[in-house]
Amino acid sequence: MILADLPTNRLTHFLLKFTILGIETSCDETSVALLSVDGSGKVPKAVLKKHFISSQIDIHAKYGGVVPEVAARSHVPETVALITKALGRKGLDAFDVIGVTKGPGLATALRVGIQAAQTLAWMSGKPIIGVNHLEGHMASAWLVAEHRKHWAFPSLALLVSGGHTELVLMKDFGDYEVIGTTRDDAAGEAFDKSAKLLGLGYPGGPKLSKLAIHGNDQAFKLPRPMLHDETLDMSFSGLKTAIRQLVEDVGGEFKKSPKSAKSKRLLADLCASIECAIVDVLIAKTIRAAKMHSIKNILLVGGVSANRRLREDLDKAIARELPGVRFLKPNPKFSTDNAAMIAAAGAWHALRGEYDELEAIEAEPELDL
Repeated sequence: MILADLPTNRLTHFLLKFTILGIETSCDETSVALLSVDGSGKVPKAVLKKHFISSQIDIHAKYGGVVPEVAARSHVPETVALITKALGRKGLDAFDVIGVTKGPGLATALRVGIQAAQTLAWMSGKPIIGVNHLEGHMASAWLVAEHRKHWAFPSLALLVSGGHTELVLMKDFGDYEVIGTTRDDAAGEAFDKSAKLLGLGYPGGPKLSKLAIHGNDQAFKLPRPMLHDETLDMSFSGLKTAIRQLVEDVGGEFKKSPKSAKSKRLLADLCASIECAIVDVLIAKTIRAAKMHSIKNILLVGGVSANRRLREDLDKAIARELPGVRFLKPNPKFSTDNAAMIAAAGAWHALRGEYDELEAIEAEPELDL
């Protein structure tokens, strides 16, 4: 009898050593990974055997942002190509379990990955797991071998991306509580919208951060919304409004001579001041949350976790204010959307014998933890 013939509630801890196929198509990156996992020891082993990412940045750049239907159509051929490449000559024998992103994300894009995963599960008779994309981001830190040695609960995850900014209390694998979130724009969105106001193009966040390295972060006084608010929630819309006004006030300098040394200096100072304002809020809220919940580890995950200033300043703040608390962050190449993190999160479920019914997995665009 093949595994697919069994009710999923009978699939318990049969798989302590396995290879999981991860599939990610939640937004504008198509990604496929094969992760080999051995959970039989005290510290789980995880070896990334294959990992491929195909970005759609160039496609969406002409529109100034991601167009859902264009993203979905682009995912179709890329998903087929990357799965074929990952499985190679072994074909369906290359994996034992499938983990696929079910949400949150763009509905049409999610369905491409889900349908591919369901087809493979039906053909192979192997179990399937619908993975929460946000849990995948948290699992990106688990891919670092050294971090797995020190993984302990309760942990606190600062999850920052273009669509999400959340402080997540991790009580155990699969047991999460969102204790702080943004009330409006996400931090990544604040970066991208600020970059757009500065004329940096798409995707603007990384470009803004790169320019910020050469700027004076005290050149412009910008607000830190809700910095001293007693809750753990955040807000970035007021900051965006202040940035828009600031750009209008100094915009004349760019129009006069955009390539002059003075304009370049001004742009760098603007970028540095904006980045500093966003990072200050994220760090203050994270440190406050950690002190409230006696945290053992702090995870910095999500697309914005690749930001150099955020990494460095949070590291310093933890060392200064939270002695004994470990700082766990992913390799920057796993900060943005990728299938390795989806495979890792899927592995957490597989090690506990948690699988899904084949037909039960559906796209959940608004899924939260």
